[in-house]
Amino acid sequence: MPLFDNHGRVINYVRIAVTDRCNLRCFYCMPEKGIQYVPKDDLLTYEELIRLSRLFVSLGVEKIRITGGEPFVRRDMMEFLRSLSQMEGLKQIHITTNGTTTEPLVPELKALGIHSVNLSLDTLDPARFFQITRRDVFPEVMNTFHALIRHGIPTKINAVVMEGKNIEDILPLVELAREHPVSVRFIEEMPFNGEGRLTLDQFWNHRRILDHIRARFPEIEKVPDPPHSTSYNYRIPGFQGNIGLIAAYSRTFCGTCNRIRLTPQGTLKTCLYDDGVFNIKNLMRAGATDEQLTESLVQALNHRAKDGWEAEKNRNFGLPISESMSTIGG
Repeated sequence: MPLFDNHGRVINYVRIAVTDRCNLRCFYCMPEKGIQYVPKDDLLTYEELIRLSRLFVSLGVEKIRITGGEPFVRRDMMEFLRSLSQMEGLKQIHITTNGTTTEPLVPELKALGIHSVNLSLDTLDPARFFQITRRDVFPEVMNTFHALIRHGIPTKINAVVMEGKNIEDILPLVELAREHPVSVRFIEEMPFNGEGRLTLDQFWNHRRILDHIRARFPEIEKVPDPPHSTSYNYRIPGFQGNIGLIAAYSRTFCGTCNRIRLTPQGTLKTCLYDDGVFNIKNLMRAGATDEQLTESLVQALNHRAKDGWEAEKNRNFGLPISESMSTIGG
């Protein structure tokens, strides 16, 4: 049976965070000192993840995205991806990575039929890369980028736009789409940095980002957005790739949201901005059957917030957002 929420939106896409660990310290994602990582025993095991993936697929899920933290810092990740790629009924597997250790894995990712890779890259300047990520691994990320292009894996660049940090990188990142068949997506900054801070007085929303790009490329034109798209999509004549704008903080795409999230410790999130609906791992370890898990899932979707603003408002005790994006799944 297909899954629908209480607003009539189909749910056919699950984002699974396999770890909260990351080898970068991007300031918009976590504090410089890092976060207190989830103990290993509290993480969903690969066996549990495969069971849940099969359950989701049986309920109509067609697309699974593997995220972190950084997914490839978890041991035996490729073995998990091999198992996932053999799952009957699963149509698409996508991966989000920071690219720091991914280059050697690209040939096998291609062989496994990975549908696309989202590569986090906020700047093309090595010095600014270090300032943003607090790590000196820019060459490794660019090697991954070129390997993905070389092996023909559809690639999206995810760049968080931040006043005072990388505004000068917007146009150089746009230029990547001139020579390469990539989608360069600019994302509004969100408060998931482990501290909950977001300065709005100089905030770059999707309209401001578009105006900035249009000033340099007045010929930029809107193209149709795919169903359930989180990005507003554009093309520039003569470019191989395209440009996307993701209103992650403005939350203008919630009306067509078809996705739910699973955190590394098994918390189900029906919205990025909620603080978790229930812990499916605890139910599994208590002996719940697939039927009981399905019932809990359906019940959660029957009480889903209509958008990210309502989900944030309904957080327990009205507490503000303070978690790190790496604990949620980027």
